[in-house]
Amino acid sequence: MPSYDSSRGRFRLADRHIAVFAHLLDGETPPEELWASLAELQRIGLVGEEGELAPLLRDLLGALADPMVMIQVEVTGEHGPVNHGVVVGQEAVISHDGWPGEEESEYVSIEPNTLVWELARKVNLHRGQKPEEDAADVRIETTMGALDAAFVALGESSGDDEASRDLARKAVLEADSTLKDPDLGQFLELVSALNATWRITVAWDGKHEGERTAMIRALAVWDCGPLGYWVREQPEEPIMPGQVGPESALVVAGSNSAEVWEKITDLLPDREDLVDED
Repeated sequence: MPSYDSSRGRFRLADRHIAVFAHLLDGETPPEELWASLAELQRIGLVGEEGELAPLLRDLLGALADPMVMIQVEVTGEHGPVNHGVVVGQEAVISHDGWPGEEESEYVSIEPNTLVWELARKVNLHRGQKPEEDAADVRIETTMGALDAAFVALGESSGDDEASRDLARKAVLEADSTLKDPDLGQFLELVSALNATWRITVAWDGKHEGERTAMIRALAVWDCGPLGYWVREQPEEPIMPGQVGPESALVVAGSNSAEVWEKITDLLPDREDLVDED
C-alpha cells in the first residue's frame, strides 16, 4: 500500500504506482491492470477523482518525467537482490531505496551536492580495517563457473568450517584446474567472507565524438567484510543478458574504501558530458 510523509516529502511507492503516474502525466487513462493501483493512490490523496496529481508530487514527477541522469544500484546480500537508485532531474534529485521482501521503495528529494554520499550510503561503504590495505595490490583470476561451484559447495555444507572449505576447494578445482594457491586459498576466503555484492550503473544522454548518444558507466564491487573491498574487473559492467556463462573470466582486484569512493565519484558525468538542450 502506498503512503507518504508530507513533513519530509517522502513517498513509499511500488513500480506499479510509478506506472500510474506516467500514464496520468501523458494525459492517458491507466490500463485496467493498473486500476487497483490508481485506486490506492486516490485513497491516500495523491491522485484526485479526475486524475489530478497532488502538488506534493511536483519534484518527484518532474525528475521522473525528464531525467538528466539515471543511477541504478543493485545490492545482493543474504536476502537476495535489492534495488535502489537516484534520478537527477532538471530541478530536483530524487533518491529511492528498496527493502528486502517489500514491494514499495522510499522516494525522497536530496541535495545535489550530497549525491556521492548518498550512493556510498546505499552500498554501505565504510572505512575498512588493516586487512583491506594488505590486499590493495592483489588480483585473482578464475572463471564464473568456479564462483558458482564455490557457492553451491558452501550452500550444501554441513556447517563445519573445515569440511566446508574442503568441499569448496574440491568444487572450485573441478571448475577451474588452473587456479592454484595462494590465489585459490585467497579466493575461497573471499567467497566465505562475502557480505554482499553490489553494482552501480549510471546512464545519461551524452556526447561521444561530437554525436549525441546514450552513455553508461558502471562499477561492481564485492564487500568481503573483514577482508575488505574487491573490485570486480571482469566480467566488465554493464553486463547484457546472456553475455556471461560458466567459462567467462572472473577477475577481482583488492581495493579499499578510499579507492572505491573515488571510483563511485568517477562514475558521475561532468556537466560538459551532458547534452545541452538549449
